Amino acid sequence: MTFASPRAAALGVSYRTMGEQDLPFAAALYASIRAAEMAATGWPQEMIDRFLAQQHSAQHHHYRTYFPAADWLIVEAGDAPVGRVYLDRREADLHLIDISLVEERRGGGIGTAIMEDLLDVARAEGKTVSLFVEPDNPARRLYERLGFAGGEVSGAYEAMLWRPD
Repeated sequence: MTFASPRAAALGVSYRTMGEQDLPFAAALYASIRAAEMAATGWPQEMIDRFLAQQHSAQHHHYRTYFPAADWLIVEAGDAPVGRVYLDRREADLHLIDISLVEERRGGGIGTAIMEDLLDVARAEGKTVSLFVEPDNPARRLYERLGFAGGEVSGAYEAMLWRPD
């Protein structure tokens, strides 16, 4: 299942359901998100690659275990995958499990369009939108601009919540 996305569509972005064939893309996307963090370790590249493969596998297993009914979407521009959106639709809340874009597509408005479209859906359904973010993640500024309020910090993540007007 996808969600209405006129802003994202205007940028040439669409969604499709993630399949097993998308796991290599998802793993590479995960690795790209953690590249700066890994570069600071001083580890050999082979060790970094093994660590990130293990971490992605654990994350994927966790998400599938704890959010079995979620929408697992690959974000595409044209026919090329450029990101992922994992969304758990709850009775009163749309929980954004994950939104990630490939590095060359970050900062170009796609993430903002996806989030604004998601907020439109939540507003129409009278639902909140919740997510967790690392406090130093640059996306946190976007969430704040869109009206998300910070909340409880648990481990390395801060809960954020958006409420419809």
